[in-house]
This record gives sequence, C-alpha cells and structure tokens, in this order.
Amino acid sequence: MSSFFAFTFAFILGYVLVQLTIFFAKKYGFVDNPKKRTHPAILHTRIIPRAGGLAIFLSFLIASFTFVPFSKKLLGIFLGAIVVTIVGLIDDKYDLRAWQKFLAQIVAAVLVVLSGIGITFIANPFSIFGTGIDPIIRLDVIRVAFQFFGTHSILILADLFAIFWIVWVINMVNFSSGVDGQLGGISLITLFVIFAASLRFGADPGQSIVTKLSVIGAGATLAFLINNVNPARIFPGDSGSYFLGYLIAVLAILSGAKVGTALLVMAVPLVDGVFTVLRRIALGQSPFLGDKKHLHHRLLEMGLTQTQVSLFYWLLCAILGAIALALPAEGKVFAALFVAIIVLGVLVWLNINLQNVVRK
Repeated sequence: MSSFFAFTFAFILGYVLVQLTIFFAKKYGFVDNPKKRTHPAILHTRIIPRAGGLAIFLSFLIASFTFVPFSKKLLGIFLGAIVVTIVGLIDDKYDLRAWQKFLAQIVAAVLVVLSGIGITFIANPFSIFGTGIDPIIRLDVIRVAFQFFGTHSILILADLFAIFWIVWVINMVNFSSGVDGQLGGISLITLFVIFAASLRFGADPGQSIVTKLSVIGAGATLAFLINNVNPARIFPGDSGSYFLGYLIAVLAILSGAKVGTALLVMAVPLVDGVFTVLRRIALGQSPFLGDKKHLHHRLLEMGLTQTQVSLFYWLLCAILGAIALALPAEGKVFAALFVAIIVLGVLVWLNINLQNVVRK
C-alpha cells in the first residue's frame, strides 16, 4: 500500500511540476527551436520546451525524501542525480560539448560508487552447462583499503564495472529519445520491471529502497510521459534522458546486480545505441555526432508514424520485461544476446536496403 501512495504522490507532484516546467522553459529559453537548432535528427517543426528532466527529477527527489528513509546510499544517488540533471539542463539551453557531458556522467557514477553502491558479482551464464561451474562471477576479489575518517575499501573491478555500466546506460538511453514518447515509455516499463523484481525479496530491507525508488521513479516518469506523447508538449531534453538513464542504471545495481534484467528489458535501444556508435566510428565520425539512422528513424522511413514507433518500442520492452521476470539470472544473458543478434541483423538489413532505395 505504501508503494501505491508513493507512486500516486510522485505522479501528482510530477504532473504539476511538468506544467510549471513548460511555463518556465518557454519563459527562460529552454526550448527546442527547429529554426535555430540544426541537429539532423530533428523531426518537429514548432518550438517545444525542453528541460522535462527537471520536473521528473524534482518530483523524484521530493517523493523520495517523503517515503524513503535517508541513508548514505540514498545521499550518493541524490548527489549523482543532481550532477547529471544540472549538466543536462545546461546542455538543454547552451548545448555543451560532448566531453563536458561525458565527464559529468563519470563524476555522477563515481559519487554513486563512493556511497557504497557497486556491482560485486554477476551471474555466470555458462553455469547452466554444468553443476561444476560457479554460478557467480565475483568482482570484489581485488580490494584496496585506505584510511579516511575510518577504514574504507575500493573494490577495483566492481567499482570500475559499476562506473562503466552507469555511464553506458545513460548514453544508450539518451540515444533512444528520437520520437515523442519513446524514451519515457521505455524508462517507465523498465522501472516497473525493476519494481516487480524487487518484490520477490519480500521484507528484505536491502530491496525496500529499490521498491520505493523504482515506483517513485515510475510515477514521476508517467506524469512526464502523458505530456510527451505525440504531439509532445515538452521534451525530456538531456536533463531527462540523463536522469532516467542514470536512475535505471543505479537501481539495476542496487537491486542486487539486476544488470541482466535491465539489459534484457532495454535490449532493443541498447543494441541500437551500440550499433550507432560503431557505425559512426567505422565511418570516421564522432560517436556523438547526431544523424537520422537510428532504428526509430529507419522505422519512420518505412512509413510508421511517431506514435506507432513509440508503441513498437513499448511493446518490445514490455514483452522482454515479462521474459526477464520469468527467466533465471543465467538465462537472461543468453536471452539478451539472442535479442541483440536479431536486432543487429534487422539494423544491418534496414541500413543496407534503405540506402539502396535512396540511391535508386
């Protein structure tokens, strides 16, 4: 029942804050003007407020302080969220350089790790092939102790993997903000799956924070999504994509290394993001250079509307989320790999065939 109240509170608060954000974004120039902004992936023709991440973040922050007991880990999550949201907001207005945004993401990830959140183990997918194979791959075997207001330890592999995971998910989620409602829907479904997964552990106090934070994040995201479906009244901006990607990545770690769950749920946008980066590097371009060759752009070229593309992503994420909840940890990695191969094949086919159509 407390989760329901937390969700409802975050939703109502988020909806009010979205309306206020729309007003202030227009007033202070946090807008996406297609006549002034020459990004090649722009699809809209009218001025639309950005900075939607501010409303999501503030509703998440206030609801979390209301429903979640304060702790060192919660402080780390808040500090990292403040960093990515503020930097995202600055970028929403001034368009920062890629390295500046990347550095901020690393700082946010480090703040999370310093609060004691890390990936100390991952499930070994090969354990399904025999009982003699260790089902767990430990990442906390290399430990460095130091004295600073007490004794602390740095888990080299665990912390590095956690930082990489957080930064990677932030950028992959950012790549999935191509059409109205796409990013918000993907994030909402992923947060609900993490919430459902956390309920399996019942009264485990370690999972209680995940249950509350994921359902609060879902309530705030739904409030934004209602205003972001086509035709969008507000865009998430980098503040929104960075915060939601950050939140999903951190909760996947906090929920007991549910990295496999998040990987499977977001397999389509994650693979599309990796393929986009590799494609740009292969062409000698910056991996952060915008273009109109993402999967959602290819689907639009095939004749789908923005609403249909968003529903396509939502449906796939929902199906993969149900599979993630049903499969054991070891099976999720293979399922994610299987989906990745299919999506990769589709992306290659679309890029080759649509390019041939354009040439003709």
